[in-house]
Amino acid sequence: MNLQTILGNFALILFVAMVVTGVIWCLDVFYLAKKRRAAADAALAAYDARNAKATADGIKLDNGNRAAIEAAMLRQPTWIEYSGSFFPVIALVFVLRSFLWEPFKIPSSSMVPTLLVGDLILVNKYAYGIRLPIVNKKIIEVGNPQRGDVMVFKYPKDPSQDYIKRVIGVPGDKITYENKRLTVNGKPVEYQPMDDYLDDERPVYHKQYMEMLPNVKHRILTMEGRRTIDLGSVDNFPHRENCDYSYDKFTCIVPEGNYFMMGDNRDNSADSRYWGFVPDQNIVGKAILIWMNFGNLKRIGGIH
Repeated sequence: MNLQTILGNFALILFVAMVVTGVIWCLDVFYLAKKRRAAADAALAAYDARNAKATADGIKLDNGNRAAIEAAMLRQPTWIEYSGSFFPVIALVFVLRSFLWEPFKIPSSSMVPTLLVGDLILVNKYAYGIRLPIVNKKIIEVGNPQRGDVMVFKYPKDPSQDYIKRVIGVPGDKITYENKRLTVNGKPVEYQPMDDYLDDERPVYHKQYMEMLPNVKHRILTMEGRRTIDLGSVDNFPHRENCDYSYDKFTCIVPEGNYFMMGDNRDNSADSRYWGFVPDQNIVGKAILIWMNFGNLKRIGGIH
């Protein structure tokens, strides 16, 4: 694992920080604090003995220093104090983002119009099973991705990158994409024309349709003049033999333990058409909510 991969894996950084601060906290609670207490008791006993002797000799002393001595002896070193303060916070964040919910920011326009650049989304980490952090190994079955779900996953060609697309095909499905229309298991997907969509990034209009997948209906965009598939951009990905490409059409059979993903901005999305299937072990979670967009507060709401 190289440095770039480590830095790109925030969960690993968080885990290391939690372990380090946790070890320091436990060391202090079960050993160092007792050691400081014993040293303080010894110092106070010596102080009391000196005071008793001085009193017996008729010397009057100020006993206010006793509390100051005790406080100084029991005071945690700065590195232990900070570690003890950060540990519960880091542990809470680690548990929340590893097993429950994790925030993401949309970096590209591949999911327009469903998700816009700058949308801050919340991802359900347990919808598709409880997974061990870092290694992303599923340990408890909860559910599986369904057609139409918007899913975050580790990019198969570079697992240090998180991608977000829509699930089009589940294991065993036969997916055909011809003339920018989907057919799933021999059944053509229905499309309802909508008003053209004006691109926010440049003054270009896209064709907009309501796509009726078996489990959900959602908006998609296409561009006139663009080919259905750019054959020159298709990689030699695992299970490539499951796919058949031609000039304006392709057909793929989704292998077991894998999913076929596509962006809603169909002609501006690098997805399973080009780099292949998403293995189950790459799944991060299900996108469920846009919780903020600082440029457009009306964006806040559920994801469909």
